[in-house]
Amino acid sequence: MNTADDLKSADDPTATIDESACAVRRRHVIYVEGYDPIGADGYFNLFRRTCGRFRKLWPVSVTLRRLEADSDDFAHWSTQMRGSDWCTATHYDFLRLEDFIRLQMDKPSAWHLFYGLGWIAGDLWRGTLFRIFLASWRFALHVVHFQALLLAWAAAPAAIALIVGDAVTRQFGSTPAGAVTALATFAVLVLALRPFAEKWGASQIGSCWVMLRRYGRGQSTWLDRMVEIGARRLVAVAAAGECDELVVVGHSSGCVIASAMVARALALDPGLGRKGAALVLLTLGSVVPAVALDPAAHRMRDVIRRLAVTPSLTWIDCQSRKDIMCFANFDPVAGVGIDVGAKRHNPLLWGVRFRDMIAPENYGRFRWDHLRVHYQYIMAGERPAPYDFLLLIGGPVKLEQWPKRNRELMAAFMAERYGHVGRDRGDTHQSIGKRVGQNLTQALTPDFPVGAGS
Repeated sequence: MNTADDLKSADDPTATIDESACAVRRRHVIYVEGYDPIGADGYFNLFRRTCGRFRKLWPVSVTLRRLEADSDDFAHWSTQMRGSDWCTATHYDFLRLEDFIRLQMDKPSAWHLFYGLGWIAGDLWRGTLFRIFLASWRFALHVVHFQALLLAWAAAPAAIALIVGDAVTRQFGSTPAGAVTALATFAVLVLALRPFAEKWGASQIGSCWVMLRRYGRGQSTWLDRMVEIGARRLVAVAAAGECDELVVVGHSSGCVIASAMVARALALDPGLGRKGAALVLLTLGSVVPAVALDPAAHRMRDVIRRLAVTPSLTWIDCQSRKDIMCFANFDPVAGVGIDVGAKRHNPLLWGVRFRDMIAPENYGRFRWDHLRVHYQYIMAGERPAPYDFLLLIGGPVKLEQWPKRNRELMAAFMAERYGHVGRDRGDTHQSIGKRVGQNLTQALTPDFPVGAGS
């Protein structure tokens, strides 16, 4: 598997670390959520709680400005993060998918069962599920879990309906009466079980994968419109020239849309990222490989191929072994059968250790809450760690530096709090902040040794 050091060698000029790595004063983020109906309000509340916890962990101040709804397609908020000798402002665009997701999740039970069972049958028929098992057996088990729930939602009512219908037929000697009774029983039981299917995520995950499979194969879905809208916003922000770094963030299934957005934006403007703001794609807990492993997913593999060979783009793929809802220790290019040879520039792979972020006394409980683990990429931890989402997208360091030097950068931010300053009662908060700033500047000079990361 290619690591950050494999793909960005010391001879690559983009890997050179100097003081310009700490030159991000204005950052523009476009965030693409996973398949979650909570929408902009829900994610802003999560972000606000993350800011509250962040303030307690790091010797950095952060100001969060309120959520504003720009249109049916976008909402935004902003942050300002300050250290002793730096200040970074981040504008945070939120691509609004919630209306589409809610509309799809509210579809009739018959729709969920018909298309959900079609998703299961298609994955089996094309061998997609087998390929996913070979690539990541833990992710495959996660998928099978929800497929089993969908099957149970259909099979249990069907079995009971057959028994009831047969009993009516025997009792009254009428096959039509038995058939009508069976159909009615099936419909009633499917509706009765729907709250459980929603509570356990069967309808949500099933409808998500119906859309992802269709999109990956090049079929028309509402995702096409959102990809186009996001791509045009990306091009417009770059053309405005008002930021130092332009970052597209995708989480979970949102990585599919985020990746496609960047590929489409590069098609609209081939010069994107070559001048002006640095262009970064940050994928967190990505399910893109599961889409691309479908033999019919030609569009998804074309997107990956485009991103892999674009030198003006820095694509960072964050994975964690504890997250069963992503592909851990996996190359999202070669692993899905794409070979671009020496033209390859991306991605940088970052293995995130959630154990570093969670207090030891809570980690045992945390690791078994799979949904909580999957969301940890975009939440503050319980203690300072080499990966911190808010510091990545709100701090002064260029994102491309974090996968390669995250432990050193963390030490630069935290050295004074946990080092000799903490033992000197005469130090003031201002002097501590100044020394942290000095340590950060030192960490980003060429003489500072480059580490392997986490």
